[in-house]
Order: sequence, then C-alpha cells, then structure tokens
Amino acid sequence: MNGIDQKEALAAADSHGAEMYALFARANAVRIERRGMTVNLCGVVNARSGACTEDCKFCAQSAHNDAEITTYGLLSKEKIVEQAKTSVQHQARRFGIVTSGHSLNKAPEIASIAGAIKDIATKTTVRPCASLGKVDRDTLLRLKKAGLTRYHCNVETAPSYFDRICTTREWDEAAETIRAAKNVGLKTCSGGIIGLGESILQRIEFLEAVRNLDVDSVPLNFFNPIEGTRLGHVPQLTPLECLKVIAIARLMMPDKEIRVCGGRERNLRDLQSWSLICGADGLMIGGYLTTMGRDVADDLRMIADAGFEIAAE
Repeated sequence: MNGIDQKEALAAADSHGAEMYALFARANAVRIERRGMTVNLCGVVNARSGACTEDCKFCAQSAHNDAEITTYGLLSKEKIVEQAKTSVQHQARRFGIVTSGHSLNKAPEIASIAGAIKDIATKTTVRPCASLGKVDRDTLLRLKKAGLTRYHCNVETAPSYFDRICTTREWDEAAETIRAAKNVGLKTCSGGIIGLGESILQRIEFLEAVRNLDVDSVPLNFFNPIEGTRLGHVPQLTPLECLKVIAIARLMMPDKEIRVCGGRERNLRDLQSWSLICGADGLMIGGYLTTMGRDVADDLRMIADAGFEIAAE
C-alpha cells in the first residue's frame, strides 16, 4: 500500500505534544521528498450560484437552507474568462469553473462552458478545470476536446457519515463521476470538508475512500458555518486538528497534491502557514464560492516567508 494504513493514521490522529510535532515533521519530510518545495495555486469562479436541489446541510447554495446569498444563472463565457485572467494575475496555475446544482445537462449551458474552457486554454496561462456535478461521458469528452484538463467532484465526507449531511443523492454518485472522468483521460480532483460533525474514525475513513479513488488532487476544506444552513451547532475545529488532518492526508497519499481550501482562515487562524510544513502543497486563493478568502498578497507573502516557491507549471 502506498502510504500509511488506516490503523497508523488513526494513531496519528490521536497524537499530542511531542508525538504530534513529530507527525508534522514526518509529513513535511515526505512532502518535500515527493512533491518538492513548490506550492500549486488555483482559483475558482462560482459560475452558477444557488438554487441547488441537493439538501447538503452545510451548503449555502442549497435551496433547502435559508442562507442569504446572491443567486444567479450561468455566467457568460466572457465573465468566466475574465475571472480566469484574474487568477493568472494571482499566479495560479489552475482555474476551476464551478456550478451549483446536481448536474449541467442543458445543451446551451454545456456549449457555453465548453466555449469558456476553450478560451481559457488558448488565451490564458492557467489550466482549465471544472466542477459541474454529475456529467455523462459525451459531455466529459466534449469538455476535454475544448481543453479541460481536470474534473473535480467532492465526495464531501466518509461514506458512513454521508447520509447525515445529504439525503438527495448517494455517496458513490460523486465517486462514479470521478471514475467516468478518469475513464476519458482527464485528471481528477476530489476531497471534502472536515468538521461536519464526523468522528475521528470517519475522518480517516474519508481519507481512505479518497485514496481508493486515486485522484490527482485532494482538496481539504475545513467547515466554515454560514448563517442559514443547518450545521451551526457543530463545534469549531482547532488549528491543530486541521494540521493533523493535513499531515495524515500527506502520509496516506504521499504522491498526491494535497490542497488546502475553504475555511482555512477561520480554522487555522495564525497557523495557516503551518499547513505548508505539515504536508500541503496546494492552496486555493482569491476566495471560494460563497465566502471570501483573505487578500491574495497575504497568501503569496506567506508562501515566500515559509521558504516555498509558487509552482509555475
């Protein structure tokens, strides 16, 4: 097995004091050996916002929640490409087009997304990625032909916990979408959210499930409750809890891109830079879907201060 097994991962999750810091050092050594000293940056655009029929308890875009967000239909190709150019200015190497909802299956919408991907691929220096929910093989092939390089679909949490946060689809639906993207030759990206009320054992189960998908990139989000959603009662994570998850993810998946995404500002607080020395080699920058990130200049300074370089390719 590539990486530590679930038993060792569970023991690592229970580490404290000197053992915990030894875990961080071990993860950092593996990160440098397998992934080098660079940090991969990605930006995203919320290309269609809100009115989602899925009932994910954590999500501000779900129509089943009462969060006050701006709801709109699919952005024009021009607006999506404009956002991609902003990510270029932020030194990102990847740019994700994200749409709310179960799927994107209207022919005009697919055509517009394909057009945006083509323009991003040919007119900017970022690599286009997409997160459009469940899509069929023909759509994946069309998007790949347009220039799509990576498809993203989060499994969100452990299979055994999934029905506690979403009941309108099965856990394996996202996994099947990832397998379909792999089958047409696309790179893949799948992860989830830590801190939804799952147990430590379920966190390890989640990481094992992602490892079994054999994706190229693993985005780790840390729960940031939004008023109007249905998980406001969940205790907040501590920075050290977050860092242990990052370190364990690195040790379980030593060759994969481990990317720290939403919620890092709230949950890691002053220890955000530690994510880079606990195993992470990627960051999402410039804001998320319905919440703002911190100033990009602060992230770029953090990377340099920690002794890392921004990946150029």
